[in-house]
Amino acid sequence: MGAKFSILVVCLNPGEKLKKTLESIKKQTFRDYEIIVKDGLSTDETWEYLCEAAKEMPELCPVQEKDTGIYDAMNQAVRKATGSYLYFLNCGDYFYDGQVLERVAALIEGYPSEHGIYYGNIFERVTGQVVASNPKIDAFGCYRNVPCHQACFYERELLLAHPFDTKYRVRADYEQFLWCFFTGNDKGKTAFVYGDMLIADYEGGGFSESDKNKKLSEKEHQEIVRKYMPPAQVWKYRMLMCLTLAPLRTWIARNPVTAGIYNKGKKLWYERGRVTK
Repeated sequence: MGAKFSILVVCLNPGEKLKKTLESIKKQTFRDYEIIVKDGLSTDETWEYLCEAAKEMPELCPVQEKDTGIYDAMNQAVRKATGSYLYFLNCGDYFYDGQVLERVAALIEGYPSEHGIYYGNIFERVTGQVVASNPKIDAFGCYRNVPCHQACFYERELLLAHPFDTKYRVRADYEQFLWCFFTGNDKGKTAFVYGDMLIADYEGGGFSESDKNKKLSEKEHQEIVRKYMPPAQVWKYRMLMCLTLAPLRTWIARNPVTAGIYNKGKKLWYERGRVTK
């Protein structure tokens, strides 16, 4: 039987960021895990460092293989994993504290499901604020804002049944999440279980957040929602986003000065419809 958790880290020339990310994993009090570090043929000293680190960390499995981008690398890491639940931790991101895996394991034990995504909140370093995830996943929530993958623990079979679609450069994790909600594994409907806990200290400012990729992100978003939702539903949700001033709210959420007030208000709004976990 494999480890309960597989912590998947993909990297390419990560430098010191990888070491700090691995240190945050080593601090976990819950020890039933493995670490898969998928290196995309780094040209710095990453591979040498990983080979040395693996001698002292039996839970660490370094993998070096060429890939076509971050989502291809994530798929490769998934295929190497043996854990029941998979979690992606980017280089430069950390577990929020040493008890994260312990709390998630308790959440899974308390709300068991054959096919589930267990998720919480993240701390965003760019704004210095806690970003709350929606406790209740529904169709509008899928259109508007799904939890980022740094907040989610995936039941392994969900990612094997429907890997990240690499034709999407910045939204493949979003497409996979919508597949889980609207289609899901043929063995049973996906359960989405929220725990009001901090999962990750998220660096932010990554690949998908550049000005160029923000435009691509919006294009991919529209293509993906049309794949899973009928045109009338997409139009309805688009109008709702316009009426609720979505672009302005995004600016407020990303501004360090106003992000705190926005995220506290968003959490209170989510709590109104939350089924306590």
